[in-house]
Amino acid sequence: MTRITCKKLSKRYGKGPIALDNVDLSLDTTGVFALIGRNGAGKTTLVRILSTTLFPTSGDAKIDGVDVVGEADEIRKRIAVLPQEARPIPWMTPRELITSYLMWRGVGYKNAGKKASEALDLLGITKFGDTMHSHMSGGTKRKVLVATVIASGADIIFLDEPTTGLDPISRGEMWDLLAKLKKGRFIFLTTHYLEEAEALADRIGVLDEGKLLAIGSLSELRRKTGYPYSVKILQKADHIKIKLGRVIRGRDGNLQVFTTKKGADELSRRLISNGIKFATNPVSLEDIFYFFVKKKVDEGGEETGGGEWQGA
Repeated sequence: MTRITCKKLSKRYGKGPIALDNVDLSLDTTGVFALIGRNGAGKTTLVRILSTTLFPTSGDAKIDGVDVVGEADEIRKRIAVLPQEARPIPWMTPRELITSYLMWRGVGYKNAGKKASEALDLLGITKFGDTMHSHMSGGTKRKVLVATVIASGADIIFLDEPTTGLDPISRGEMWDLLAKLKKGRFIFLTTHYLEEAEALADRIGVLDEGKLLAIGSLSELRRKTGYPYSVKILQKADHIKIKLGRVIRGRDGNLQVFTTKKGADELSRRLISNGIKFATNPVSLEDIFYFFVKKKVDEGGEETGGGEWQGA
């Protein structure tokens, strides 16, 4: 089985802050792997290294044992990449764009045209096949770009924040599409939309300030927090003693308690008796993200960077 592996993979841009910090990663290339993190967490840097467009500062990365630096040409035959900054060429139609891309990859003209038609049909945008990109909505343009990499037939596809900037309806349509496309190929997805990762991913990685904090399925990540329930206290409650769990103070000043079912039941009763507003739920991916990021800050001192979080 094809695998993606990274060992102590690091990247520093010049004398600036480190973008990737000794990342160790081992992935079976099946289904969808979602890498979540704030802007500036290092997600795009990791994708660029794995897709051979950026050299690491140290460490190594391989796909099925093939080194991404020393054997980059071989890697490029196996992958297709949709960069975060990708845009369709305005004066080309989707059919022209996909056909040209496939010919650049070495596919003959006739076969490239056939594959372009199949990809347009697969993504449900055949009716736009001969329309200039300048006359399309943002959501349709993103679908065209996804169709382009899908048409390659590559077993491994990197999608770097493919739904950024889309409206909620277009984003939902893209989620439905990616859920279908993951059958028979591996999709490495980066996103800062937590709902996106929760809806699509078979495995999830949490990256913050270049450090891979946790990795696993959603249920595995829940177990790694050690607590299955979250109690969010929605007003000041400093006089309430928390007997069981881990307490995190959110950016809004409210308290969030990671705890067991017994702890959640007991705390809920006390909050009710004191007339304090709260919400109790199973631990969500958003909770998991903040749990691991806060844990890193607690263990390593004050937080020193990272971009603004834009969870959906």
